[in-house]
Amino acid sequence: MSESNPITVFATHAFEESDDYLRVFEFLESVDSFYYINVSKPENVPESGGLQAIKDELIEQIKASEAVIVLSSTYEDRPDIVKFIMDVATANEKGMIAVRPFGGLLETPGELLERCQEHIEWNNREIADALRRQARGEDTSRWEVLDFPGFDADGPTD
Repeated sequence: MSESNPITVFATHAFEESDDYLRVFEFLESVDSFYYINVSKPENVPESGGLQAIKDELIEQIKASEAVIVLSSTYEDRPDIVKFIMDVATANEKGMIAVRPFGGLLETPGELLERCQEHIEWNNREIADALRRQARGEDTSRWEVLDFPGFDADGPTD
């Protein structure tokens, strides 16, 4: 993944920009050297055509993505739409990433856990790494480096 080859991302929405929907992209913006294109377009509400037009619009957006971020909050508000999105993602072999409910007070719905390939916390690195794995199959093994004052690689310092 590079600036010339960004990952295309779809985040679940019910044709509105919820707080969690916006939060996903705020988190991704804070990751250095992570390039993506948001192909989910909640503002593209079909003017006519009813339910079929809505489904067609969602199918088009999902097909344009490499991976789908499934938000628990969208599932709680509109399970019918999110189930349809997950069906389309599965049919088009798109990797799905479930993100825990923001704030840690609620649990992720069981259906999301069963159907998504990954289940992650609200953390900018976790979201970016999960997208790399699901969209491109990239290994993202990282090690956290912790510095302890008064110690170096050889033990305590004076």
